[in-house]
Amino acid sequence: MRWPSLALAATRQSVPSSFAVAEPTVSILTLGCARNEVDSEELAGRLHADGFRLVDDPHDAETVLVNTCAFVEQAKTDSINEVLATAELKKDGPTKAVIAVGCLAERYGITLAGELHEADAILGFDDYHAIGDRIRSVLAGDPPHAPYPIDRRTLLPLAPAARATIHDAPDLPDGVAPASGPRAMRRRLDGGPTAPIKLASGCDRRCSFCAIPRWRGSFVSRRPSELIDEAAWLAEQGVRELFLVSENTTSYGKDLGDLRLLERMLPELAGVEGIERVRVSYLQPAEMRLSLVDAIAETEGVVPYFDLSFQHASAGVLRRMRRFGSTATFLELLGEIRDRNPAAGVRTNVIVGFPGESEWDVRELERFLAAARFDVVGVFGYSDEDGTEAAGFADKLDPDEVAERVERIQAVVDELVNQRAEERVGETLDVLVESPDGEGRAAHQGPDVDGTTTLRDWKGEVGEIVTARVVDAHGADLVAEPL
Repeated sequence: MRWPSLALAATRQSVPSSFAVAEPTVSILTLGCARNEVDSEELAGRLHADGFRLVDDPHDAETVLVNTCAFVEQAKTDSINEVLATAELKKDGPTKAVIAVGCLAERYGITLAGELHEADAILGFDDYHAIGDRIRSVLAGDPPHAPYPIDRRTLLPLAPAARATIHDAPDLPDGVAPASGPRAMRRRLDGGPTAPIKLASGCDRRCSFCAIPRWRGSFVSRRPSELIDEAAWLAEQGVRELFLVSENTTSYGKDLGDLRLLERMLPELAGVEGIERVRVSYLQPAEMRLSLVDAIAETEGVVPYFDLSFQHASAGVLRRMRRFGSTATFLELLGEIRDRNPAAGVRTNVIVGFPGESEWDVRELERFLAAARFDVVGVFGYSDEDGTEAAGFADKLDPDEVAERVERIQAVVDELVNQRAEERVGETLDVLVESPDGEGRAAHQGPDVDGTTTLRDWKGEVGEIVTARVVDAHGADLVAEPL
């Protein structure tokens, strides 16, 4: 059985409920990554189909959902602060309930329920399929139980091929749903020309510092036909760039029996009428293959953009992280990319201060960064994450030492990113305009994290793709003259 059409699902009418009121209003606030943005739009689609009216301003909503993030400590703090601030709306206005959903709610549900009393309910991923009924229960004074923390990797078969049976289910039952719940519908919350589209949920890797697979679950790919249908629906909503997201995009298709499925699907996504650009995110270096490098670098309509999560360059540190590679192998991969497209955009993230990291390891990371010529680098200081292997490691660095190393590497990165941006002065770029003042992004710039390109004296429309020559650089941000 096929899942309901996205286009139809977004306009489906509600089914009366014993708790129903005339068009109850709900607002969704989203924190964290683009994967969370998709989750929020899928929740919005279900709520709209169930008779709720979506409003942009939480001040106008009877119920506010806060879609939380649990990626790092700062993200957890930001999520809790957002719930606390939103709860203030209940003092003066129509807001009756503030509900926490998302990664923090799934990971710490029962703990949050006992400590974060400002939230009227804590809902986990398995509540998403009936989110309308859950909200009505909260409004009726009978909130559902908060989720108990479980390792969601245990909910699906260990072997990826055995997970294929869940793909044909019209709606996945509680207890076997992928991390973000069933995805039968979606409603856009942002009318911009770029939209994330989720290729898969979960991750099968066991990086010693990362807790995400514990609450996002095992890796589950979405069927290509479903993705093509969703891409066509997004194009109808005015989307011009698809941003392909997952926890590990290089694993796409392995549970469907085809590890090169992404290479074959990219031309189909790029060929969807109305879609001008397709961008791939979160590539695992250890799983990169030359066929995928070719597909991203050379497929018409796919931007030459490589979001490679290297995390470090010292072979010893990478082994303790339960990752693979070294400065030499990573530079070889980058060489393959730039042999195919010298102007390709490449970004990465690195973690400094990992347990046991030596001064030699830090210098090796500096050497790698200097040789790699990244467009953007995110620098994170190591901190223990609950439930991870690294949390139990010896040889922990003092937090002050970690902070000093973050500052040191960040200074190196800032200088190198400035140099890379200045190298682009004089280049001709295609810029997707995302705001009326001419701010947008070139092919090497991903949404939100990679800087922007601003067109001088822009008089056109949002959503246009404009050929322009770079005339100035300010950090990762560029200024360009339309041609």
